[in-house]
Amino acid sequence: MIAGRHPSDHSPARVLVVDDNPTNRYVLRTTLSRAGHTVVEAEDGTGALALLKDADALPEVAVVDVRLPDMTGFEVCERIKADPATAALPVLHVSASAITVDDRTQGLNRGADAYLTEPIAPDELLATVTATLRYARARRRAERLADRLLHLNEATLLLYSADSAAGVARAAARGASIVLGAPAVAAIISPHGEPASAACAGTGGQASPDAVADVRLDARDLPPHHGLGDRTGTRLATVHARDWPGFPHGPVSRGRLTVAVARAKPGRQPVCLAVPAEAVATPDDEQLLAQLAQACALALEALRSYTEEHDLALTLQRSFLPETLPDSRLADLAVRYLPASDHAEIGGDFYEALPTRGGLLLAVGDVAGHSLDAAMLMGQVRHALRAYAIEGHPPHGILGRLDHLLAAVGARLTLTLCIVFVDETTGLLHIANAGHLPPLLRTPDGSVRSLDEHGPLLGIGLPHPVSTEVAAPPGSILVMTTDGLVERRRENLEVSLERLESALGGLPADVERICDGLLEAFPPNGEDDIALMAVRLTGDGRSLTL
Repeated sequence: MIAGRHPSDHSPARVLVVDDNPTNRYVLRTTLSRAGHTVVEAEDGTGALALLKDADALPEVAVVDVRLPDMTGFEVCERIKADPATAALPVLHVSASAITVDDRTQGLNRGADAYLTEPIAPDELLATVTATLRYARARRRAERLADRLLHLNEATLLLYSADSAAGVARAAARGASIVLGAPAVAAIISPHGEPASAACAGTGGQASPDAVADVRLDARDLPPHHGLGDRTGTRLATVHARDWPGFPHGPVSRGRLTVAVARAKPGRQPVCLAVPAEAVATPDDEQLLAQLAQACALALEALRSYTEEHDLALTLQRSFLPETLPDSRLADLAVRYLPASDHAEIGGDFYEALPTRGGLLLAVGDVAGHSLDAAMLMGQVRHALRAYAIEGHPPHGILGRLDHLLAAVGARLTLTLCIVFVDETTGLLHIANAGHLPPLLRTPDGSVRSLDEHGPLLGIGLPHPVSTEVAAPPGSILVMTTDGLVERRRENLEVSLERLESALGGLPADVERICDGLLEAFPPNGEDDIALMAVRLTGDGRSLTL
């Protein structure tokens, strides 16, 4: 039966009559059949229970005689009520012999919904069956509505969990299919103005994620007579699938559609949810589809706000970073900066490359957290670092001054920072590392080593050791990165760093290809920013050899 359809309280029903007396069964069958009911019969309790177990369609009410040859009607009733498949089946006891108050009390206490004593007036029998059906059907409708409201809540959660317009469309199509028990299509316009649509071929419990597929359908092509116009809110309209250009072929496109059109803010393109028209047969169905469409519109609006906030954060974040890399005869440089896609707020990863009077200063750092405070501190540190470098301070002197600066401005965040100074006179690398990931050095013979010497991170006021001097022959490759490249939830950091060394050893000497190769070996997971710098030392100046 199509979800959404249910019989009215007075419509005929399928009735099970259980009585060992053929005459009684005939009387009951005749009375019920003349009222339009469909009657199925059993002459004992065993037959009745077997019929219920094997039935393709369960009866809506059972009329059970109390005195049966194999078991009492009370036992039949108890076994019906004990089986989850038939527990909601109303049982009406009838009897010509068990007519005392104790008999009727026992029957009702053991699960019966009504108790009539024979002879039974036809009108009384029919009225009792109708009243029993009215209650049972109302109960089933309430239980079904509660179940569908639960599915609606789950679908709404999926909508608000989606991180893209395509994800919203898929969640909406699947949600409509689960809630209404019918195939569904969702069509929306992304925050960037691009169509995103999905279809779910499953129904009800079969509407798994695998049943959802992206389709090519533009919500803007929906015929305009849906009634929403430029207003906000939700409207339901009936259209034919052939009148919606591009509507996908499949279970939903066989005829007339009920389409819910919703808009959360003026000026936005509406979202559209379409299901077969026969799936929306009651006011409850209409309300559920409308509420899901409205939730879809609100989820899309939330995604739009997130996207705008994220884009603004990225613009601000990139404004704190160098616009270009310097041309230097000492080294070829390449960088990659990938902000975390899972965060709308700004991160604190940064890099710097600055020619100075004595050589080339390189730095990669990471302020803890994702927030405007982290980004502002990153900007302050980067500008101070440039100033201290231009003044000619060595790397460890820069770290010490930055620590004093953090204390002076009352910074509540810590940061890690690795500074490498390439001496143009000696070719030596002067390295000072404040708790950052160690840089990697690959020499022309292909060997890779980690430059592990480091001091405490910045912001805790501890002294920093003197810079370490490392000799690197011309053609050596230096790689500096933030932890977003290598940190993975289910992998030990030391293992990741070993993999990083191995990956670097197999890459060509071109710094651009090194950056691309490392990002391919460590695909970004979107959880943290990545700042990656690759440096090829050219050897201009007095380069030393190992």
